[in-house]
Amino acid sequence: MGRYRAPPPKSSPYITPQGHQALTEELQSLWKRRAKVTRALSAAAAEGDRSENAEYIYRKKELREIDRRIRYLQKRLPDLKVVKEIPSDTGTVFFGASVTLEDETGTRVCYRIVGADEFDPARGWISIDSPMAAALMKKSLDNEVRVTTPGGQVSFVIVDISYRQPAG
Repeated sequence: MGRYRAPPPKSSPYITPQGHQALTEELQSLWKRRAKVTRALSAAAAEGDRSENAEYIYRKKELREIDRRIRYLQKRLPDLKVVKEIPSDTGTVFFGASVTLEDETGTRVCYRIVGADEFDPARGWISIDSPMAAALMKKSLDNEVRVTTPGGQVSFVIVDISYRQPAG
């Protein structure tokens, strides 16, 4: 039995301007952090025996993680398509929309559809590739949306759609 794993499906290339700026800033800060880690690694290597040098081993691992993230960002950033325009039909759910949903019990939740590289469940930001976003796309106010979750199928009604830029 081999260790082969099929590559994950490609994520959507769309991103908000704020998300693109955040990834660009992350890449710049990683380059600065890499320089500091490289200096610390050189100092740890100069201490002698590397096989039992915890500082050296830790810095090598940290440098690998930084390099992996830098490689990912350098490959991903040129492929991203920054979506700056608000759609002409603001009554329909598209990328960048903040959608307020109400379930059968009257509980309301709000989601913002963002790119795969910037989703944040704590802020209610969901990836455009998620099942919830797929179910919401191209729906309008008062449409019913059914989403299959691990707990079963859930129904929501769209009560608000907006394209305001978030405050944070």
